[in-house]
Parts: sequence; structure tokens; C-alpha cells
Amino acid sequence: MAQESSSSGGKTSGAASQGSKRHALGKGLESLLSQRAPADVTARFEAMKADKSWLYEGKEGGKAREIPLDQIDPNPFQTRQYMDEQKLEELARSITANGVVQPIIVRVLPNGRFQLIAGERRWRASEKAGKETVPAILRQVSDEQAMEMTIVENLQRADLNPMEQARAFERLGRDFKMTQEQMALRTGKERGTVANFLRLLKLPATVQAQVEAGDLTFGHAKALLALDSAEAILKAASKVTALAMSVRQTETYIQGAIHPERKSENQEKKAQPPLDANVRAIQEHLQRELGLKVRIEDKNGRGRVVIEYARLEDFDSIMAALGGVR
Repeated sequence: MAQESSSSGGKTSGAASQGSKRHALGKGLESLLSQRAPADVTARFEAMKADKSWLYEGKEGGKAREIPLDQIDPNPFQTRQYMDEQKLEELARSITANGVVQPIIVRVLPNGRFQLIAGERRWRASEKAGKETVPAILRQVSDEQAMEMTIVENLQRADLNPMEQARAFERLGRDFKMTQEQMALRTGKERGTVANFLRLLKLPATVQAQVEAGDLTFGHAKALLALDSAEAILKAASKVTALAMSVRQTETYIQGAIHPERKSENQEKKAQPPLDANVRAIQEHLQRELGLKVRIEDKNGRGRVVIEYARLEDFDSIMAALGGVR
């Protein structure tokens, strides 16, 4: 009897439960949602935002998804300072015709908005093209990882100007404690190239601005760095730009400024006609006898003999050899 009573009670309870379910379903989705405490909903949503794994799980996986452009914030770690407006317009026209071929990369911020990691040109061009959304791949990364991804991605591009690349390398060393070898490995560049870019930061600010504007190339800047003072670099850079010197001309000019004696010697050699073999033999004989530099300038049997000395003792030796006063 007890078992029957228990069974009967169970059936009654089950029937009541089924009745409750049917009754609840009849009220619709709104009534079901209203039965959950608002605090519980908020807690679950905050937990999902903190976890963020829901953004990367499910059937989409790492595939791109369309994200509203007005929900994306610019990248605070961007190393690119200059963007060619003409090329941006060309990209916008391409996006209008063909859409965005390569998705941008974003991450989710604590406030629920998205922050750009890579693809700023595509993002800006999409805005110019009048798009409302852009295909994006979500990445769950820290501030440090986002910064590193941005810098490395930019350094692997060919359209950064030399100063932007120099500052990007400097930031990798400062913020991530990377050695030049590690920077070269991460960006696919030679270590010497990394070192040369970093040296650009030693240029005066005015010259850096000229490099950034394209008035001076990377080759010009490397040549200027051979000078030993900011004043000399500024003076040389002004002359190089004023005369529109090539890199090779700049290198020759800089070497002439560093070694003026070589420039004088080269000019003298160019000005002097080749010596007769007999005259050259006499010149060499005098140099051996005196132990000093002797130059004979001869033109059709007329000319002069120049004997160079650096000390008073050398002058006395010359006078003695010529039979002068001792």
C-alpha cells in the first residue's frame, strides 16, 4: 500500500510538473526570462565578458565575422604616423568594387567594444567606402601582445618610412627588451639593417623630419651619420637637399668634409699633368735623400720644387743639405 501511495504520489507530482511546463511554455519566452533574477543575468553576462572565451568558441572558430565599423577603436600602439591619402582613396574604391579581401584583426575591450590590432588602412578605407561593417578576426591577447603584434606586422610591410621603422624597432627594444638579433628574427630582416635603422634616432630632430617627409632617403641619412656633431649634420643635410644630391654624391661630400686633406690631394692630382719619367725619378731621389715629402711641378722645362717639413729640425736638415747656415 505504501508503495502504491508512493507511486501514486509520484505520478501526481509528475503530472503537476508536466502541467507546469505546459503552462510556462504557453506564456512565451518573455515570461521565462522574467522568472530569472536580473542580478543573475548581470552576473552571467559580466562573467562572459571577463572570460571572453565565448567569442572564440563555437562553429565559427577563428573565422572572420562582420563587425560594425563604429564599434572599433583605433590602435593606440600604431607606429605608422603617415598614411598616403591617395593610396587610401584607391583602396576605398577597390573595397567598394570588391569588398575587403583580407580581414582586419581586433581584440575585445572590457567595455565590450573592439580595438584594432592590424589592418588600419583597410579599416579607414572601409569607412571611406561607406561600409557599415568590416570582416574581422578576433584575438584574445594582452596589451603587450597586441603592441608586439602591431609593431611586427607594421615592420613586415614595405610602406613604412625609415623613421617609423626606426621608432618601431626602438619600441621593441624598450618595451619588450628584445635584442637586435631577436628583432631581426621576428621581422625577417638582417641584424645590420636593424642596427642601421636604430642609428637614425641619433639624427637631429629636423633631419629626422626630413627623412620622414621623404626629402632625405635612408641612404642619405646613413651617410650623414658619419659626421660627428649635430651642427655638422644639419649643415650637410641642408646642402644635400638644396643641391638635390644623390646618395653617392652625398657620401663623397661627407667624406670630403671628414677628410679635407684627401680632397686637397685629389684636387692637386687632377690639376697636375702626369710627370715625366726622368722628373719623377729625381723627385723620388730627393725624397730618399732628405727623408721628407718632395713634389716637383714641371711644365715644358719650367716649374718648381716643393719640399714639405713639419718640424724645425726638418727645416735645418734641408738647409744643411743645400749648404745653408747650420
